[in-house]
Parts: sequence; C-alpha cells; structure tokens
Amino acid sequence: MAGLRLGPLLRYVDWEAASTATVWVEADRPCTAEVRCADGASGSSRTFAVAGHHYALVVVSGLTPGSTTAYEVLLDDRVVWPPEQYGFPPSTITTPSISGAAKAAPQTVRVAFGSCRWAAPPGGGHLPGRSDPVGPDALDTLAARLAADPDAERPDVLLLLGDQVYADETSKETRRRLAARRDLDEPPGAEVADYDEYTCLYDESWRDPEVRWLLSTVPSCMIFDDHDVIDDWNTSAAWLAGIRATSWWHERIVSGLMSYWVYQHLGNLSPAELAADPLHAAVHATPDGTEAVRQFAAEAAADPTRTRWSYRRIFGRVRLLMVDSRAARVLDEQQRAMLHPREARWLREEALAAPGSCDHLLIGTSLPWLLPPLVHDAEQWSAALCRGERGGPDGRWARIGESLRQRSDLEHWAAFPESFGQLTELIREVAEGPEAPATVCVLSGDVHHAYIAEPSQSAPSPGGTPTARVLQLTCSPVHNSIPAPLRAGFRFAWSGAGRLLGRLLARHGRTGPPSMRWHRTDGPWFGNQLMTLTLSGRKAALSLVQAKSRRTGTVLELAFDRLLTDDAPPSFSQSTKR
Repeated sequence: MAGLRLGPLLRYVDWEAASTATVWVEADRPCTAEVRCADGASGSSRTFAVAGHHYALVVVSGLTPGSTTAYEVLLDDRVVWPPEQYGFPPSTITTPSISGAAKAAPQTVRVAFGSCRWAAPPGGGHLPGRSDPVGPDALDTLAARLAADPDAERPDVLLLLGDQVYADETSKETRRRLAARRDLDEPPGAEVADYDEYTCLYDESWRDPEVRWLLSTVPSCMIFDDHDVIDDWNTSAAWLAGIRATSWWHERIVSGLMSYWVYQHLGNLSPAELAADPLHAAVHATPDGTEAVRQFAAEAAADPTRTRWSYRRIFGRVRLLMVDSRAARVLDEQQRAMLHPREARWLREEALAAPGSCDHLLIGTSLPWLLPPLVHDAEQWSAALCRGERGGPDGRWARIGESLRQRSDLEHWAAFPESFGQLTELIREVAEGPEAPATVCVLSGDVHHAYIAEPSQSAPSPGGTPTARVLQLTCSPVHNSIPAPLRAGFRFAWSGAGRLLGRLLARHGRTGPPSMRWHRTDGPWFGNQLMTLTLSGRKAALSLVQAKSRRTGTVLELAFDRLLTDDAPPSFSQSTKR
C-alpha cells in the first residue's frame, strides 16, 4: 500500500474564477494521488518519479467561490490524510468571493511573509520539552494559534522569501543521516551533497507537525535564496570560479536546482502554467523522470537564460511579482547585473502591464532593495573597487574589494549598482501617474532583522499626479539567530554616524551621488518574526508579530500594527542626498 511520505501542501489557489487549487504530495511508491473535498470538488494525478522518490501536484477543480471546504488525500483510493487520531483541525481550501457587482465591497487580501527558517538549529537541534536555543519558531507558533482559534484571521497566502532549507548548515539529526551514507570527513563534509540528501532537509522542515498542518491549509508562494544552495550563492565571478574548482560543486548545484523544481517551484505555477510546462509533461511521460529533471537543472546552472524561476501571481487587485535574485545574475565585473537582460525585461513588462489594473504591486525579492545606508554604500564601494575604480581591475584595491565582498556578504541589490538604479527607476515609473497603484511594496528577508524603509518625502510630482506609497518591507528570520555584534552593527548602519561613514566610502570608491534618498520609518526589530500585509481596495495595513516563549507556552506578540495608507503618500524622491 502506498503511504504519504510528505505533505500535503496547499500551493496555488485561483483568485480569478476561484474554482481551482493545487495540492502537492510525496508518496513512498508509485500511485495515483487524489484530493477529495467535502463540497464535491476533486482532482487526481499519477505520481512521477525523481531519484527514487514519488511526487504529485494534484489540480483540484470544481471549488465553490467564497467558500472553505475540508479535504482529504487518498493514495490508490486509500485515505492517508488526515491521519487517524489527528490533533489538528481539518485541512481546508478557502477560495475568494467573486462578485461582478459594481458596488461590491473590495476583496481583502492578507499576505504573510518572512524568510530564513532553520527547521532545527545546526550543531545540536532541539528536542520536545527542551528550550529552543534560537527561540520559538514563528511558523510553528502561527500554526498553533490558528489551530487553537478557528476565528483567528488566517493569511490568504504565505510568502516564503528564501532559505526554506539550509544545505550548508545541517542539524545534528541530518548529519547523522548523512554520516550513514558517506564519510563526512570528505568534501562537502556535513553539507548536503546530492538530491537524496536534499530530501532529508525537506523531510526535517515539512514533517514538523505544526508546519505540516499550516502548509496544508494556507496557500504558499516560494523563492530560493542562497542557503537553499550555499551561503552567498553567486556573489561574484571570482566566487563562482573558486567554487566551480571544487570536486563537489557540480553535483550540489544540479541537485539543489532539481530539488527546488520538485519541492518548491512546481507549486508556484498555476494549472495553466503546469499544463504548458514541458518538463512537467516530460516527467509524467516516463516511469523515471530523473534524467529529464537532471538535464534541466544542469542546463539552468550552466546558463541562467534557459529558465525563469521568477513568476507572477494575482490576488484580486493585488499583483505579486516574485523575483529570482540569485540564479539570474550576470557576474562579469564590467557587466555585473542582479538580473540578466531577459529576466529584467520580464520584470519590467509585468510591473508596467495593464496600468490601473491593480491597487497594490508587491515585488518579492529575497534580498532587500533598500538597505541600511552604511551597508548600501559599503556594497557600492566594494563593487567600484572590484571593477577597477581604484588602480584598475587587477590592482590591489580590486583584490581588497573582492575579499571584503565575500567575507562580509556584500552582494545585495546595492552591490549591483546598475541593477539597483534600474529597479529604482522601474518602481518610480510604476508609482507615479494617474493610474498608479496605492502602494508599491518590495518584500524581502535575508538580513536577519525586520524594518520598514521608504523613499524620503519631497515636493509633489509635476502636475500633482497621484503617487503610490513606496515601501521596503524586510522581515527575517522566521526561525534563526543573529549574534549580538551583528545586531549592534545593523543599528550602527542605520545611524547618522553610519551614514557619514558610508558617504566616506562612497567618496573613496568614486561611486558618485546616490540616485535616491530613503529613510527607515520603523524598526529595526530582532527575533523570530513574520509580517502581514492586509490589503483592501486601496487601503493597506502592516503588522509584525514575534514568537516569544512564556510560562504558558509560545505566543505571537504584536510588535507593530499600522495603516500604511492613512496619510497622503510621499512622492518618490530622486535626490542627491540621503
């Protein structure tokens, strides 16, 4: 009999017809996976195989708009979900209401997001009944609250903005599993080496009981960041040349992209996109899809123009553009770009498409666009040194810049100055004009603290045209740590003294004046946390909750809750001051 190895994960819910959804599962052998809903909606799919593992992404059709229905998962006609004696509420699929009435109330969309989640801390892990060395997991705590209170407001979608798994920082339990397969004294040591070892990471992360239930009932959108493959993935051409010289890198990057396609990327796609995906068709056309997925991943690793991991999702009048800011990079120092031209064109076309068709534009990128000013200037300075602004591209300063870049993680948007300018200009174009959305929000994680930043207020745009409120919303980690010295460093980076030091670095690097000024409006916050955007019509509100340990258990404490559109938004500032 087939058994359920992992899942179910509720991934895609249609917000246009509100009648379809997708559910991802992993079984322990080939079978037919079926999802049956209490309202009669259903779907089924034969599993496909990759490296001895068996998966299905089931398209559920016939859902009723504006409803919540419980569902069960069957493998070869046997119910495997929910399990017997299950301690959580039924897994459900909720669809939005669809109304053609001109005066219908606007849809409310709740978007929760965060990044950087250790399933268990490296080097030790934690056991039930013992305190967690990095504090309670925000996803676990959210799941417990939603399970305990049926009336609690649930997110309509959960955005996981990178570092869903840590291939380079494994837990004690995962290391035991790796050691049973190979000698950990040989490279890559206690890091994952191949596809099967990647499956251990997803087992550890998604079998967590609370998270398993949460992901079965709240739709999710995902994008990778560096630790899904390796710390500082694609920092620079020098970094890439060094890692390619190792004996283990090719298998790591191919396995990382293979597992990302199977476990994360497939669920980001709509049923129509799935039907048009040639790789999805190929793995279903053969008893063993391993070679097809491996070839796809190898080609994607060798040439980022061969695939696009970025994607668009629509939630009523909210448009989400999830951007790949890792695999799509151009690393040549003289043409350095966060996004290769094809990817940049896609982002521009999607952001500017159908003016007036959305009230809120969300750009999901794992790496923040607006950083603490000192960090921004340090990244632009190192990029200038590496391209030869001081002593040429082969000089001493270039070597210093590369060393600092790799040792200090200087590889965000600011480290790709032309791309930073292009993104800034694109956001300005979207934000200004009579058909501009109410908000343009860049959603990011990575930096292990949370903050809100926005372009500084200036005079109204020419002609007084409406201008969207532009915000950088950064939230991480979901479950991780940040040492006290780094906390102090980030606070200093936001300070006036940090700004001054940054300007000195910019002067030395000859980077020129900044193209825009911005300021931090709230934060920084440190801890395990999640942000939630609540969007209704042209109104927007933001809340931040942090997971805390109390005598009665772990709780989510509200750290921030505020309307984002209560005042007239500031105009997008193009300034030589910051």
